[in-house]
Amino acid sequence: MSAVDISVDGPAPVVRDRTTVQSPRLSIRDLVDEMVSGLLGRPGRLVLTALGTVLGITALVSTLGLAATAGNQIVSRFDELAETRVVVSPTDTGFGGQAGTSNIPWNAEARLARLNGVVAAGTKSDVDVSGALSKSVPVVDPLGINEHQISVIAGSGGLLDAVRGTIRTGRFFDEGHNERRDPVVVLGPAAAQRLNVFQVDIQPAIFIGEQAFVVIGIIEDVAREPDLLNAIVMPDGTAREFFGLTAPAEVHVDAEVGATQLIAGQAAIALAPGNEDSLRVQASQGYTAVRQDVEENVNALFIVLGGVSLLVGGLGIANVTLVSVLERTPEIGLRRALGAARRHIAAQFLFESTVTGLLGGIIGASVGVLVIVVVSALRDWTPVLESWLPFAAVGLGALIGLIAGTYPALRAAKTEPITALRSG
Repeated sequence: MSAVDISVDGPAPVVRDRTTVQSPRLSIRDLVDEMVSGLLGRPGRLVLTALGTVLGITALVSTLGLAATAGNQIVSRFDELAETRVVVSPTDTGFGGQAGTSNIPWNAEARLARLNGVVAAGTKSDVDVSGALSKSVPVVDPLGINEHQISVIAGSGGLLDAVRGTIRTGRFFDEGHNERRDPVVVLGPAAAQRLNVFQVDIQPAIFIGEQAFVVIGIIEDVAREPDLLNAIVMPDGTAREFFGLTAPAEVHVDAEVGATQLIAGQAAIALAPGNEDSLRVQASQGYTAVRQDVEENVNALFIVLGGVSLLVGGLGIANVTLVSVLERTPEIGLRRALGAARRHIAAQFLFESTVTGLLGGIIGASVGVLVIVVVSALRDWTPVLESWLPFAAVGLGALIGLIAGTYPALRAAKTEPITALRSG
């Protein structure tokens, strides 16, 4: 408005223009009040809108946390297996081959068992059966349907423990079978299936060529040396008696954590004193690159899944905020008519969407942490979670709300008062 003040006290009238133009202002307190009124006026919509962000943040936090937890378990398992394995083989023979010139003694298991840090040790050799086929029935099969070419492996009584194997049924042979050269074998699960041997309580026999061997056990699984799963395993003494095995091809050692380097330095001396150069000792030197690849691959997979979930949550906020703008068009027109500027309308809707995202981030981060703890407890894992992740997730929820509400807020700000009032 304009006001004119005319003074008659003096020789001439003095006109003072006291025109003032005040731009509309919206304080932070007013903005908060409007935001609270807008959100609490539709509590059901607030819950549904925040639910999208809750699900997205929950998925992101839980997947990243579970990725770290699962990756830690995988890496720990990998490290534990790799870092406790020692293999001794002759320098002049193939790894796992027929050891014609091997300097490994037959009592290698007993010698290595005396070293500090050795949990289990066992010899392992591929047996040359001269092409003999294996079968579970003595009947000659002209078609060869029931005859199979199955690898034969010889070992000492400690081999199964050295490769961390378990028995499904029956038992593994011991040093007594070895010393007596008993015609007994243990089957890997794949070999047992091919030979149709599924139980040992009736003392089933298989034939390698024309020689019969009693099956005393079937392997369930092994953590190392997976070739045992598809093989016929017999004692060293039996392989010496029936197939002329001259010496063990290699020795496998399961060591205590941190003892591999110590054992690696002593194994050759224990097995071939004075001729240590004839043996090659392989011990873990740390599989850092492979471990990092495993962890990175697992994390990348879960990050993608969490990102997709978060994108869905952001689109949900944008959609619901846009619908809210359309429904509140008369309200926007009334505020504009009463003097609210475009920036005030935009700030209100941006504030509402940001607070909605913030609430969703807080709830989602809390639920995500709870999911990690529950899953870890059920799987008997140690939960692993970066300390900054929950706080970053809360901030990310607010950022998603801010970004998602930008277009609806700009659209609301562009609404003309007369058009909005007519549409109402």
